Amino acid sequence: MSERIAADVCVVGAGPVGGALACRLAEAGLAVAIIDRAALPPMEHPDFDGRAYAIAADSRRLLEAAGLWQRLPFPAGPIRDIRVSDGRVGRPAAPLFLHFGAREAGAEAFGWMVEARSLRMALNARLHELPGLRLFAPAAAVVTRSADGATLRLGDGTEIAARLVVAAEGRDSRLRAEAGIPVTRIPYRQTGIVCAVAHERPHNAVALEHFLPAGPFAQLPMAPTEGAPNLSAIVWTERDALARRLLALPDAAFARELARRLGGHLGAVRPLGRRWSYPLTAMHAHRYTATRLALVGDAAHGVHPIAGQGLNLGFRDAAALAELLIAAAAAGADPGAPALLARYQARRRPDNLMMLAATDGLDRLFSTDHPLLRAARDLGIAAVHRLPPLKRRFIRQAMGASAASPAS
Repeated sequence: MSERIAADVCVVGAGPVGGALACRLAEAGLAVAIIDRAALPPMEHPDFDGRAYAIAADSRRLLEAAGLWQRLPFPAGPIRDIRVSDGRVGRPAAPLFLHFGAREAGAEAFGWMVEARSLRMALNARLHELPGLRLFAPAAAVVTRSADGATLRLGDGTEIAARLVVAAEGRDSRLRAEAGIPVTRIPYRQTGIVCAVAHERPHNAVALEHFLPAGPFAQLPMAPTEGAPNLSAIVWTERDALARRLLALPDAAFARELARRLGGHLGAVRPLGRRWSYPLTAMHAHRYTATRLALVGDAAHGVHPIAGQGLNLGFRDAAALAELLIAAAAAGADPGAPALLARYQARRRPDNLMMLAATDGLDRLFSTDHPLLRAARDLGIAAVHRLPPLKRRFIRQAMGASAASPAS
């Protein structure tokens, strides 16, 4: 006999953003269902694979409220300082640089580097243990939405009646397409190379953002792992053709190319784990809502990784939506009401559009070797370094200070 389930909210997509939102809502007492196409068994210490997330301060608060931060099996590495410089491959960085210190904002850290496997393990464990949350994975659903509610029918005959459906399935969201929500896409003809490196000298919790003609090169400090007491994540932007050649190099040659861009401040470097690559594009949905539907994370927007804020924008979406839904539940209100969805879009769309514009502009300004633009960049970096109000604004943005904090 087919099972029929009633839920306040059904989240489609159990990635970091959808999973964190589902856990936060269930933690607050809402009846939640979550569906994912992939199987999500509890994981037992998978091998380190080189991927990590930069988690801003407000994102950490969401993860704590969802019961996830406490479940991370591997330590998070704090980012206490950020150094921004301009340069060319194989040459010293320009003498003008920008330095941000978390202590300038009276904070412990700008954010924390969390291994991807660590967050996945915490999510999988939490999704299986929360009593108010029903997990269906692997599963796919046929979704019907109307003014009165939504019905999700799974392949095994299970039927979920929900007041609100949340699309968290990523940039190619099927729910967004079915709702007829158009998107604008910006191609960059760049590839993001992601990996991790062990290095000879300690990073002292300092992150480096080095702007090179082909795109930004970031070194992000991580907590030590087995066999690597000094470890950093690398997010390396290259033009597509060169990126393909770099990814095909043997380890030793790849390490030499990486070291040319990183510089010698960390000593000898050794790639650790796999190399990952992603085509870089920006994307923004024209609307974040439809009848009984809300988009979060990459289903709603995607930005260039130049500022390291893509995932954090998704967590801000989840925090803002969770706050509205928890308040509605406390008041006995409809969680899928048009007025609530309008408030969610009004709260999140301006912030996301601002970040899209900022990252797009930064990439266009810095991903060039034009001498006049290089001179303007260096002067701009020096000006921000010497103007405390402007510098504080950059610091607040780096910490995710504009995000909506999760309800306590």
